[in-house]
Amino acid sequence: MTTKATIYNHGVSWEEGFGVTQGYCVNGTIYISGQFSHDMAGTFVGEGDIEAQTRQTLENLDRVLAGFHVTKSNLAEMVIYLTNPKEHFERCVALFREYVGTHRAAGTLIGVSALAFPHQLIEIRAVAHTG
Repeated sequence: MTTKATIYNHGVSWEEGFGVTQGYCVNGTIYISGQFSHDMAGTFVGEGDIEAQTRQTLENLDRVLAGFHVTKSNLAEMVIYLTNPKEHFERCVALFREYVGTHRAAGTLIGVSALAFPHQLIEIRAVAHTG
């Protein structure tokens, strides 16, 4: 039996132009698009500041989870992309651990040469569950 898919978007102006949704849930699995550092007006936050960008990115991840009435304890997997892992690894991991607390989702951290926006230092995609 297949359950009808539901979606969540932040409601920022550029979402439609990208042709994706922030979160897509089907059969109890939530697929979360890469989240990055923007406010709810769609304005980039924290240029040059890995801590500000990471905190805002995690807040955006929380918004997607809340849109499906779940919390970070429902995260099954997180993939973190960093443009400068040598410089930002330790701070990013500390903020990640603060965020997840005692919950232990599967995780991967990948160093990349660039992300979608020039000032973007981090992006996080995830998979969660509703049950």
